[in-house]
Amino acid sequence: MLPFRRSLPIAALAAVAVILAGCAGGTAAPEEEAATVEGGTLVYATGDAEPTCLDPHVGGNYPQGLISTQYLEPLVGRSADGEIEPWLATEWEATDDGLTWNLALRDDVSFTDGTPFDAAAVKANIEHLQDPDTASSTGYLSVKEIDEVEVVDDAHVRFHLSTPKSALLEVLSQQWSAMESPAGIERGQEENCAAPIGTGPFIVESWAPQDRVVMTRNDDYVPTNPQRDHDGPAHVDTLEWRFIPDAATRQAALASGEVHVIDNPLPTDIAAAEAQGIEHLDAPRPASANRIELNTAQAPFDDARVREAFIRSADPNPGIESLFRGTAERSYSALSSVEPMGVSDEALFATDPEAANELLDEAGWTERNDDGVRMKGGETLTVRFPVSTNQSTEAEQSLFEQIQANTAAVGFDVELNPVDLSTWYGALAAHEYEAVSAPYTTVGPDVLRILYHSDSTVPAPSGYFANNAQLTLPELDGLLEDALRTTDDAERTELYAQAQEIILGSFAVLPLYDQQNHFLYKGVTGVDALHTIATPLLLNAQLTK
Repeated sequence: MLPFRRSLPIAALAAVAVILAGCAGGTAAPEEEAATVEGGTLVYATGDAEPTCLDPHVGGNYPQGLISTQYLEPLVGRSADGEIEPWLATEWEATDDGLTWNLALRDDVSFTDGTPFDAAAVKANIEHLQDPDTASSTGYLSVKEIDEVEVVDDAHVRFHLSTPKSALLEVLSQQWSAMESPAGIERGQEENCAAPIGTGPFIVESWAPQDRVVMTRNDDYVPTNPQRDHDGPAHVDTLEWRFIPDAATRQAALASGEVHVIDNPLPTDIAAAEAQGIEHLDAPRPASANRIELNTAQAPFDDARVREAFIRSADPNPGIESLFRGTAERSYSALSSVEPMGVSDEALFATDPEAANELLDEAGWTERNDDGVRMKGGETLTVRFPVSTNQSTEAEQSLFEQIQANTAAVGFDVELNPVDLSTWYGALAAHEYEAVSAPYTTVGPDVLRILYHSDSTVPAPSGYFANNAQLTLPELDGLLEDALRTTDDAERTELYAQAQEIILGSFAVLPLYDQQNHFLYKGVTGVDALHTIATPLLLNAQLTK
């Protein structure tokens, strides 16, 4: 058996691949000293979609990550400066060929149902993620390459991989592959969805759909979270997680003291927060930027000239400046600005309506109907654009309307269709879209493989496929596969740079800005964001007098 220690190649890899962590967690504005109290009920109001399942193994969307941070913990975490660091796993090492990983585990942790956290529990969790009946997407992709989980002893587990995976520690730090009680999993999906059982600082007590989830403090919490600022359990007794879809209603509840923390605030409310004595936490998500992706697998965007025409005429910059009030900065990269391996190319996205018109003429869209929409062979230049109202803020939806008007000037007919999250997923699954904005949060630059490798046009067990641009480029696939296999930092950086040049040059992606992730809070201190996927960390939170 190999010694359980961190090997230098893995530590070096982690440092480069996740240097973003200090930015991903974000920092709040300086707070004035306030008297705090122990106990009490902290109320969090979310504008994200209400999960249909509180178990993030099932499906795997950001709303599940938001809430599960409070009760589930992953194997590893990240420090503020981006180092992969111990959490439930204490040490790790990979063999030189990258096909075997050895992990040492905490031996003093139990799930809140009393089930021990051990190697057998890790094995049960990996198998749960890989089970097609679980219908996992994000978590499934994180452990897809693990062929076998070997229980060495209670405190040591060994992963045997089908192919080297340089991003393994990054994805094991996510909430979507966090550890759950095997006994809880064995209850069946319905019961586990209603109340997953973890090792975290809170326990799911009850869930009233379309209203709130109530969580109580885990008084037996073993302080494993690397971002804890104290020993022992959480400060507050109870955590109420309320679902309030309307941003104005959330803001009013915060201002009145009815709730303590809100997410997805309006840009105007962020700008006015300081004057109102409200704290602001800006925690941009890692991995991919917010972007519009064009479906290259079907008309009209199966023609690169039409894709480029759309991008040349979209002109999002004025809308970003006016609608986001300085809270979002235009991106020209497929990756988040907190990713050190991101490549940005502003020239590719220069607005040029004249060039757009010439490209459309060249592509044969030369006729126009009475509404000014271009036509070709009797077909209109229509772009179906489903918009998830649970994921796109009001400012972003207004930006899409501006892009709709801008592209109409050169002859596009963009049909914006605001729908709920379930309907949005259905439209994507049925390929009933030509353009889409699909946020995707993971950790590290391997998100490029998840989003743009041809394998990702095939649905995961959940039915979701991440390659919404439907890119199937052998050269790109090869670069992304090589980047996954290598443990050489310089080679990995170069491979991802080449891959991004292909992705951006395909005109299948229109980058907009970082995935917006803002939190406002009042009457509470110690609110932070997890350095992995930038979800709210409330372990350290205390109510103020």
